[in-house]
Amino acid sequence: MRVVFVNRYFHPDHSATSQMLSDLAFHLAGAGHDIAVVTSRQRYDDAAARLPADETVRGVRVHRVETTRFGRDKLSGRAVDYASFYAAAGRKLADLADPQTIVVAKTDPPLISVIASRVAKARGARFVNWVQDVFPEVATALGMKLLRGPQGRALRYLRDRSLQSAAANVVVGERMADVARAGGAKSDSLHVISNWSDCDGIRPVPHLENPLRREWGLADAFVACYSGNMGRAHEFDTIVAAAAQLAETDVRFLFIGGGPQRQAVESAAGAQGLSNVVFQPYQPRESLSLSLGAGDVHLVSLRPELEGYIFPSKLYGILAAGRPTLFIGDADGEIARLVEREGIGRAVAQGDADGLARAIEALRDDPAGRRAMGERARALLGARYDSAIAMAAWQEMLEGL
Repeated sequence: MRVVFVNRYFHPDHSATSQMLSDLAFHLAGAGHDIAVVTSRQRYDDAAARLPADETVRGVRVHRVETTRFGRDKLSGRAVDYASFYAAAGRKLADLADPQTIVVAKTDPPLISVIASRVAKARGARFVNWVQDVFPEVATALGMKLLRGPQGRALRYLRDRSLQSAAANVVVGERMADVARAGGAKSDSLHVISNWSDCDGIRPVPHLENPLRREWGLADAFVACYSGNMGRAHEFDTIVAAAAQLAETDVRFLFIGGGPQRQAVESAAGAQGLSNVVFQPYQPRESLSLSLGAGDVHLVSLRPELEGYIFPSKLYGILAAGRPTLFIGDADGEIARLVEREGIGRAVAQGDADGLARAIEALRDDPAGRRAMGERARALLGARYDSAIAMAAWQEMLEGL
């Protein structure tokens, strides 16, 4: 089986889409399949990076195309970076694809599926959509007024054509499957394969065995942790307001990672003089057991208007770390229902800072309840979201094509 994946980031980049793609590509190559990746030479948080143009990593042939390097700070620069990747990746795909190839396109940059599906059709290859985010709906929900008119309708039409032409459409949640179905994806082409974490790669770490809590000055604190991308799809006003309410307690708020909203969150915490808010950079993947284990409870945020369009993959690492989840967003959304139904945490409506502060205090005061939630989280990961389960589902689906 010959598969070519397309995504703007790949190993050694640490972004979520890169890590998922890297896991799957390495697994398939290890199983004896012919695997290639078309990606950029950049890292998610370093547009100036110049990773090798061509190399083989763990059996995967990696083709990194040259693109512009304006970075993620401004939407105009990002749009130019997207356009340059569309052109360069399309040319490379045309060189690699043939009737024996399966082309799998992720959704970074947005709508790369439009290019990939056309190249696949022209070269006689089979095409698979791997939908992580639904565009242009995400951009519209985040305030891009330009996409609410004819331009948005045109982009949705092109996106829907790629869904309709795909041999398979892989989505990461049930509500996302409904969105794809509404876009014309055939029911027999739809596969719900959740993102994942590795039960063995990330394990619960007791606080006394975790050096990061000491290094970060958190040894005696109760820590509410947000780990991962601080993107525009996530809302932080509720978290900062809860931190202000708990400023005189033993609760500390730990933010690990980066993204477009990190500076704004730092500024908001600094403006209120919140000494109970701590910021740390992204941590190496091999240190995730320690960094995720630094939290007593983890925070996951998603703006309600993005339900069905995005499913935060940070949830799976929290499950692996054996920690409770506090979800801030749509109290009746897919993530909120999962958290409450499985008994792995609590859901709080966006804007309810008082409710979030009370939920944190309740978990702080109930160590037995926290342990039980953490144990259920690990069990849920092993039963449903472990990487081995996802790898098997992906391999079966691709081989079926």
